Amino acid sequence: MIRYMLKCSEEHQFESWFRSAEAFESLKASGQVSCPVCGSSEVQKAMMAPRVSTARNRAEGTGASVEQQHQHASEHHGAPQPPDLPKPEHGLPMTAPVPSAKEVEQAVAKLRAEVEANSDYVGVEFAKEARRIHEGETPARSIYGEAKIDEAKALLEEGVPLLPLPFTPKRKMN
Repeated sequence: MIRYMLKCSEEHQFESWFRSAEAFESLKASGQVSCPVCGSSEVQKAMMAPRVSTARNRAEGTGASVEQQHQHASEHHGAPQPPDLPKPEHGLPMTAPVPSAKEVEQAVAKLRAEVEANSDYVGVEFAKEARRIHEGETPARSIYGEAKIDEAKALLEEGVPLLPLPFTPKRKMN
């Protein structure tokens, strides 16, 4: 196993483990490596601090890198287990950045604008209209509206694709 620090085209940094350098390259080439923050598959290796073996940690028996220790353990103890991840140099755990309330609000507003511009509002007739579209009784188009939870569950059970929206339609807000 090998750990890489990665960076996407949006400059988000994250780390990931791969079976080998070749496995990383193969997955990257096929677009299967993506940023956990923005989903971009334009990912490159970022600079990493090397693990340096010193006389002190050799004397303590820890001169091997995490990858080498992991390889040794997997050879002698059966199936490999992911090693404990070291913390980055600044001492904080590596996590995806949490968006601010303003960023979430802006993202929802952008989604609302896109849905309203590219979909037909069908109001409380959503379940009936979605079913008609799915069954080919009416031309396919993007719609949005309201449905009761039991109506939405029934649509899903029938194989009708749908997603809940993170906002109340403006027409219902009035």
